[in-house]
Amino acid sequence: KEHAKAYADLVRKAADLGFSKSGEMLESMPFHDEMSDSVFMATPLVVKAGKLTGERKYFDLAARHFAFMQKLVLRPDGLYRHSPLTDAAWGRGNAFPALGLALALSDFPKDHPAYQHMMAEFQQHMFTLGHFQDEDGMWREVIDQPGSYVETSATAMIGFAMERGIRRGWLDPAAYQPRVDRAWRAVLARVGNNGQLVDVCESTNKQKTLEDYLHREAILGPDPRGGAMAMLFATEMGGLP
Repeated sequence: KEHAKAYADLVRKAADLGFSKSGEMLESMPFHDEMSDSVFMATPLVVKAGKLTGERKYFDLAARHFAFMQKLVLRPDGLYRHSPLTDAAWGRGNAFPALGLALALSDFPKDHPAYQHMMAEFQQHMFTLGHFQDEDGMWREVIDQPGSYVETSATAMIGFAMERGIRRGWLDPAAYQPRVDRAWRAVLARVGNNGQLVDVCESTNKQKTLEDYLHREAILGPDPRGGAMAMLFATEMGGLP
């Protein structure tokens, strides 16, 4: 119990960064740097603080942060630009919102005023991403650029989000399970027993042009980021808590 309280306190301490010293809610969580990554980096954490404490203000903050980020990075066609610097729909720049919202919605109260909107946005994003999955089950390093390389970490993250959506009743299994199964087979084929990974995009800050994203290095070998996302996908496929 002592360890559980210590970890809960750490979660709350991080979530409290979204409030001023006087307790007023900020416009968004800090440190987002205008990147779509923060839909994953911040939103599930703040929601978890709400679940652990029972305090509604954290769910309010999560909804506010998500809405703030959508205004910055959601494109009219339903894909996410990585940052306002360019409209490029980077692979993980879409996988981060997919994974982040799937995790956040798992703990978000259904009676909260923002729940229906966040759920609809998740479902629309999954629908949009579905159009860009290739025949082998992969998503690309730039989602809507057929010439860009297929990318393993984004595929694992999007696959996780879809599988979580199916398991929680948010997505139609008939439409999405075949996509998840193809993604799972594709990720398995790109993760070796010795920790070797194929085609994981290197660490990427916000870039200025589409060409900058297209020229990000594809890692062949061990990579903690890609490995972690493949393992996360595996736990979801295995039905593990």
